[in-house]
Amino acid sequence: MSRGSGGGYDRHITIFSPEGRLYQVEYAFKAVKAAGVTSIGVRGKDSVCVVTQKKVPDKLLDQTSVTLLFPITKYLGLLATGITEVRLLCASYALIADARTLVQQARNEAAEFRFRYGYEMPVDVLSRWIADKSQVYTQHAYMRPLGVVAMILGIDEEKGPQLFKCDPAGHFFGHKATSAGGKEQEAINFLEKKMKNDPKFTYEETVQTAISALQSVLQEDFKASEIEVGVVREEDKLFKVLSTDEIDEHLTAISERD
Repeated sequence: MSRGSGGGYDRHITIFSPEGRLYQVEYAFKAVKAAGVTSIGVRGKDSVCVVTQKKVPDKLLDQTSVTLLFPITKYLGLLATGITEVRLLCASYALIADARTLVQQARNEAAEFRFRYGYEMPVDVLSRWIADKSQVYTQHAYMRPLGVVAMILGIDEEKGPQLFKCDPAGHFFGHKATSAGGKEQEAINFLEKKMKNDPKFTYEETVQTAISALQSVLQEDFKASEIEVGVVREEDKLFKVLSTDEIDEHLTAISERD
């Protein structure tokens, strides 16, 4: 007699159900959806910004060592969504480990690309590599999908600011704005209204739109220490994680505007 809701078809990732579903891949999506974290990404005319909640699952952890924002190179950043709350602590650690493994492999690939071709790895090339790797994980019974949705941000020499999102199934696209995590659909609905007329946001507008979107869908006002903000700007093309003082300036500007 089969266990779970997959009718026995969820025991191996390589087996399609009669309805054409891969349950293990769906479970990976649910692991991200069930996370107590929501992430937002917004692309402006000269910058890209990603924002996520910063939740420390244990009071004894050093807060400075907990992050979902990772530099891949000086110019490329990655935001991993997949940390769960304390009630799912074991799963939380597994998903953190998934993110760290993915980041380390992406760094190695970007370094190899730079060595081989003599220039920095473009955003779309890195995104395709991450997506291809995730898709391979769905083909082998001895693997499992990574329980992580990755947002990759950077500046392309020809196309300008770029924002990509890769999911556990290996699906990826470039986005004007996007979201991942628990309140993903609510955030996408909010962003669709904001991006309806394809506005050319300045750097400040890009950051503040991303933060205000997160505040709106979660219906709370954050302190600077409760969120993480990563940005890339065209003026220097460097990936940067904003300090709490810089985040506080944007939170003050949002509250004064509203």
